[in-house]
Amino acid sequence: MMLSKIFKIDNLEIKNGIFLAPMEGITDLPFRIICRRFGADIVYTEFVASEALIRDVEKSKIKIRVIDQERPVAVQIFGSDPYVMSEAAKIVEQAGADIVDLNYGCWVKKVVSLNAGAALLKNIPLMNAITEAVVKAVKIPVTVKTRLGWDKNSIIINEVAKMQEECGAKAITVHCRTREMGMGGKADWSYIPGIKKNISIPLILNGDITSPETARLALEVDGADAIMIGRAVLGNPFIFRDAKKYIETGYLPEKPNINERFDVLLEHLKLNVEDKGLPRGLVEFRKHYSGYLKGLHNTSHYRQKLVQMSNLNEVIELLEQYRNYLNNYYKE
Repeated sequence: MMLSKIFKIDNLEIKNGIFLAPMEGITDLPFRIICRRFGADIVYTEFVASEALIRDVEKSKIKIRVIDQERPVAVQIFGSDPYVMSEAAKIVEQAGADIVDLNYGCWVKKVVSLNAGAALLKNIPLMNAITEAVVKAVKIPVTVKTRLGWDKNSIIINEVAKMQEECGAKAITVHCRTREMGMGGKADWSYIPGIKKNISIPLILNGDITSPETARLALEVDGADAIMIGRAVLGNPFIFRDAKKYIETGYLPEKPNINERFDVLLEHLKLNVEDKGLPRGLVEFRKHYSGYLKGLHNTSHYRQKLVQMSNLNEVIELLEQYRNYLNNYYKE
């Protein structure tokens, strides 16, 4: 069966859309560039605190820096004050973002304790006030990302989605878990058709999309206008390309070989260093080794060395040694 799901907001129209989820410490500029190159239709920044943005905190300004190479790009912000969120959204718009996304789904304690993220699932009037304030403040589309509810006894996503549309949101992403679940348990996609019946804006399905096969299954869900992939992209930006091929042709592509994995790892590493300088670019990249090298023979030995190294040329040299070792090992 050929799929033809259309995601459309304003002048942006995408067929069978697959989006990169916002992830703290992961979806920085270099990684977004890589994911766009492999076929992510919209990339989302790390989530940014609205309070930090309006205080002009340098780290937050870096997070919202966007370039033409990654467009279309959405900047996600979080907070609990409608005025502060609206002012932060203006800054995001001025920075050149194509979309401002409101975080109503982050489950981690440090965000929830600020009455932000998923905490707003317990204060729907405030959530609505924030969305209305942001929509009035900017000309670019405003979208939201949330969860099914706070816990299994408060699944309120149907009502939330409808109210967010009424407040002016142009699309909604639903991570199909409750806040109580965090990232545990199984995402329940069965809520998607019911949500869609209540709204006319695009609905993006998020949660447990881990492969080309699950990407197609998610996009086949009645009511899903697009899908969003999070943790499965770590060290695996190829998932966008491979999922698109499977969705469009029905044929499952071969997994990237060793040389492609190392080529992209090295490209990502060099982009990170170019963007952030040394030693920061090298140190911050250490979290990506486990993803790119996952499942390869003797990977723990090399990874232990890589995370201790502080010289870029030595890191590149060790990676090339490991590549050669693997090519010889798998040839035998």
